Amino acid sequence: MLNPQASIDIIMFWLAIIATMAFAITAVLAIADRGVDIFGVVVLGVITAVGGGTVRDLILDVQPFWVEDLVFVRVAVVSSLLAFVGRAFFTQPQVFALMLYLDGLGAALFGIQGAMKTYELDFGWPLAPLILGVITAIGGGILRDVIAGRKNLLMSTELYAIPVALGCVLLMVGLRFYPDSAVQMLIACTSATFLMRAAAIHWNLKVPACLVTHSKTDGSR
Repeated sequence: MLNPQASIDIIMFWLAIIATMAFAITAVLAIADRGVDIFGVVVLGVITAVGGGTVRDLILDVQPFWVEDLVFVRVAVVSSLLAFVGRAFFTQPQVFALMLYLDGLGAALFGIQGAMKTYELDFGWPLAPLILGVITAIGGGILRDVIAGRKNLLMSTELYAIPVALGCVLLMVGLRFYPDSAVQMLIACTSATFLMRAAAIHWNLKVPACLVTHSKTDGSR
């Protein structure tokens, strides 16, 4: 039987693999109508998939996770190629809607995995795991949007980073009171984060207007 730490390591590895696939695919879909060549597609897919985790690891002063195991880069490359080849399928309205949920799952997986890694390294508890969990989840997407010239996640009222932040808070609270139940906490907090994001997608939930600044172009004075 695996010891608890081995179980955590296995779960974190597969969380990162699934999130890498999800982010690489959605990155390709984000620029599917831009006339980008296959090389550009793969580069953007890889940057999106590993960007957030790379920023996190640089802040933690550890070797970037994909350097330790190049399987993450390989998965990102293959996922990007599959999305490029099958973009006609992926961009169908029903499938594209499903991809939004896949992207939400990737954000939940990466966010909780990033917070857990920071926690395990005993780096700035409890605030740093929260901050770096969010950075892991949205960093690659922000890099993608900047490169693609799109409005980035932090400049929208979409409930994207907030579910990740709340999930990371739940993880830190859970580990504080139940440190021996890390595996259960990982699963529960990842699920909770994804469900919050899925609810935001399904019901088109936005940040309340009272918490949003108003642009000069929206007719307000």
